[in-house]
Amino acid sequence: MTQIQDFTGRSALVTGAASGIGAACARTLAARGAAKLFLVDVDGAGLDALDLPGEVHRINGSVADEALWQDLEPRMAGLDHSVVNAGIGAGGPIADLSLAEWRRVMAVNLDGAFLTLATSLRAMGSTGGSAVVVASVTGIKPVPGIGPYGVSKAAVAHMARIAAVESAKKGIRVNAIAPGGVDTAIWESGEDFQRSVASIGREATIKAMAKTTPLGRFASSEEMADTIIYLLSDAASNITGHVMVSDGGFIL
Repeated sequence: MTQIQDFTGRSALVTGAASGIGAACARTLAARGAAKLFLVDVDGAGLDALDLPGEVHRINGSVADEALWQDLEPRMAGLDHSVVNAGIGAGGPIADLSLAEWRRVMAVNLDGAFLTLATSLRAMGSTGGSAVVVASVTGIKPVPGIGPYGVSKAAVAHMARIAAVESAKKGIRVNAIAPGGVDTAIWESGEDFQRSVASIGREATIKAMAKTTPLGRFASSEEMADTIIYLLSDAASNITGHVMVSDGGFIL
């Protein structure tokens, strides 16, 4: 009997695949039999470092680049699964942000997610498939100081729900996941994080940040990947338009 989380012979797209949640998803899909992977990231060296079986297409570029998707779309015809994951962080109160900084975040987190999802849905056609958009609990619970990030993640979660309604008749499921704190490289660009790491080290910094989470820890990329792969898989065949919160209780 075929396992319901078996991806043997299937194709999948993963953005932000060079590290963190994206890399964990790529490794899990490959381990579960995916025959063809399309991996997109601005970090070409990170993509090259992924040692994966099967047919792997590494695309070095920004998800916000429309030309990248115009070139890639015909190559992905018949796509089965898509992980819309690429994103960047931001800091600062809304009143202090420049439009340029706002647009920098929206270009990747919202425009890039739109281009990724829209292209994926067209590539899946009418033969069915599934997509998971990586949102954030900060798109549900307001957190001060990260306005563009939280707004972009609220937007992509709702985009996933709209796409789910639009795509259901084609047999395509679209869901979102809203992680809380995850120990990934996205924190590295934050000035407060960098100062804390210089003072007490990275491990202690992550541990201190996790004190606001009832479970008292940040999740690993592999934990997030397990949930994403479940939503992509046939095990979740009756789930669409859902925003699954996986945050260690942070939203409570």
